Amino acid sequence: MLNPTIRTITFDCTGDPYDLGLFWSELLGRPLADDDKPGDPEAVIQDPSGGPALLFVRVPEGKTAKNRIHLDLQPQDRTRGVEVERAIGLGARLVADHTRPDGRGWVTLADPEGNEFCMERGEAG
Repeated sequence: MLNPTIRTITFDCTGDPYDLGLFWSELLGRPLADDDKPGDPEAVIQDPSGGPALLFVRVPEGKTAKNRIHLDLQPQDRTRGVEVERAIGLGARLVADHTRPDGRGWVTLADPEGNEFCMERGEAG
């Protein structure tokens, strides 16, 4: 018997799912699906390597508490600091910097809808 696989990670949003999808598309360098348009009730980003897709769905209620699950991202060819600044430039908000004196640790950010995610240290620092 085969175990289930994670097919999709879903993000709720009260704004336009397309707009939130664009933020994550730019951050992760993955395109939105060709049939996604502004004003649609959902938008999706596929992982070209076969990992889970990210689905953005409009819901009526806003976020009221800390996420119970979040993504930890690891920069590939940039430093954590450069990647954090890039994310902020795309519309993320700095929540907390947990960088340790030795460079380890992470930075907690929030996307434009307030969904937290962490930027870890990458190979470049």
